[in-house]
Amino acid sequence: MPLPLPDSDALAASQALQQHIASAIQDAGGAIPFSRFMELALYAPRLGYYSGGAAKLGASGDFTTAPEITPLFGQALARAAAAIIAQSAPNIIEFGAGTGKLARDVLTALAADGIEVDSYTIIELSGELRARQQEALADFPNVRWIDGFPERFSGVVLANEVLDAMPVELVIKTIDGWRRQMVTIEDGRFAYVQQALDPLLAAQLARQVPDAEHLAEGYLTELHPVACGFMASLASMFAGEKGAAILFDYGFPAHEYYVDARVGGTLMCHYRHHSHPDPFFLPGLQDITAHVDFTAMALSAQDAGLEVLGYMNQAGFLLGCGIGDLLLRTDPNDAVRYLPQSKAVQKLVSPAEMGELFKVLVVGNEVELPDAILRADRSGRL
Repeated sequence: MPLPLPDSDALAASQALQQHIASAIQDAGGAIPFSRFMELALYAPRLGYYSGGAAKLGASGDFTTAPEITPLFGQALARAAAAIIAQSAPNIIEFGAGTGKLARDVLTALAADGIEVDSYTIIELSGELRARQQEALADFPNVRWIDGFPERFSGVVLANEVLDAMPVELVIKTIDGWRRQMVTIEDGRFAYVQQALDPLLAAQLARQVPDAEHLAEGYLTELHPVACGFMASLASMFAGEKGAAILFDYGFPAHEYYVDARVGGTLMCHYRHHSHPDPFFLPGLQDITAHVDFTAMALSAQDAGLEVLGYMNQAGFLLGCGIGDLLLRTDPNDAVRYLPQSKAVQKLVSPAEMGELFKVLVVGNEVELPDAILRADRSGRL
């Protein structure tokens, strides 16, 4: 099925970004790492997908996230947040807060349980989404926005579908060994060209893909140095403090990620609720993502001083937080109200939908998760 065409203004914005990326390629001597291409496509000032003005979420955007499906997601998450706040401090940071709906649902649920949050800090790179958040959260005076990590923090960090949008390196196994995928221009179009791995990337490959030499020639996959760096930054922020970060995303542990069947990697693009694998299609108008290697994330957190508190599928986490009980606050006999919420919960926890593909990694300092959540823990499989 052909992808829908953008309007003339959107097309002009994409063309401007393409020229910006082409200039970066020229300045670099003819090729840039794929990670740099992805960074520019998503975050170039005023032109990138997340820094531009186009709608990202909902019916008018390109994809829908769990908080947009039902407020029960935020209400369930609030229970885990409350348990961590009780052991640390009444502060929350959310990375990539979408439309602000998750923040609103979490804050509303905590307030209903008599838990006062001193500060709810949002770190958001998208100007369009920040504006939507400010409108949605105008009646919450404890919400503020900042541009980067605070030096120190005690409390709860929330990150829903943040790691998957961090730039990745693409590497491919050739007859000459592993090579880095670079982006160049051929016949006026973006195209791949290969380059030898530098020592840092070779070390990342050896650490992240321990069986790399046993994979077949032609095998393409992603490395995640930026996301690993993010985990190390979380550790630095929590150093000497109490708290935990709860990270939701789609992905696998390493032993499920780097398997023969995943010969083409996991890179995927999202454009107007269509998914496709071409990152060069209309840069700036589509999201570019890769599945998360949760083993690499956990190891990066541990190496930087954090403890892995839990790792489980989304279904286990939400059920451990009592999302089923929260659903039953709506009378099942009230079909008009109950059935849409029931269907939404099914989407979040069903193994055939988001329940198994989406995972939850919790890392932190000097706090513990409730036993009801830990019953779903799979951290031994990382």
